[in-house]
Amino acid sequence: MAIELNPEQNQKIYFASDFHLGVDAKLTSKQREKRIIHWLDECKKDASAIFLVGDLFDFWFEYKRTIPKGFSRFQGKLAEIVDEGIDLFIFTGNHDLWMFGYFEEEIGAKVIYEPIELKINKTSILIGHGDGVGPGDEGYKFLKRIFTNRFFQWCFHRLHPNFGIGIANFWSQKSRAQANNTEQTFQGESEWLWSFSKETEKTHHYDYYIFGHRHLPLELEAGPNSTYINLGEWLTNETYAVYESDQIKLKTFNN
Repeated sequence: MAIELNPEQNQKIYFASDFHLGVDAKLTSKQREKRIIHWLDECKKDASAIFLVGDLFDFWFEYKRTIPKGFSRFQGKLAEIVDEGIDLFIFTGNHDLWMFGYFEEEIGAKVIYEPIELKINKTSILIGHGDGVGPGDEGYKFLKRIFTNRFFQWCFHRLHPNFGIGIANFWSQKSRAQANNTEQTFQGESEWLWSFSKETEKTHHYDYYIFGHRHLPLELEAGPNSTYINLGEWLTNETYAVYESDQIKLKTFNN
């Protein structure tokens, strides 16, 4: 899949990931939700498109007639953004990969399930959440095949939402807690998404590689005239990236 965008000269494109709404951290989930809405309001002023690159929720699963409780302010703001003519792209992450049409049908967003090629004017980008990408992490890659299997999804749909969502929330928080030390520590040359970007660059050039998942705001060289950007997270850092004047820069929201 490839997407091509051609914003006007005075327009910007914004990227953020790993909001993990539904879990408390530096701020409570509701407080963080209000901060994210404030950021989205700032983006609206000059945005041509907004990319939310996975793990927006600490857990998300769509039953046929039920979605997880909460996040109404956030969802309303997303609908408002789309209604105002701004392109909204949502990537699934490892915590919220069970999106089955709600955000397309009710909000009007475009939901993307795998890394894609993105071209903004003449700038080429490979973008995705980052889970299961690159070397290693074979245990998670195996689990992802189960989680994305239609039969196992059908089985989970058969569970009552109170029971199913309760189990999933427990699993999600346990998984995040186990990964927390790794997520907060820079692994040097062993940073697998950076390694993946550098390896890809040997055979196919992209000006930028943009991922989330690692929870570390990073801006590193992937090759000559190529940059790897990790968007960080909003549990503590409140970082995002912005495309402007043919460049993409990592920033911190301070408003």
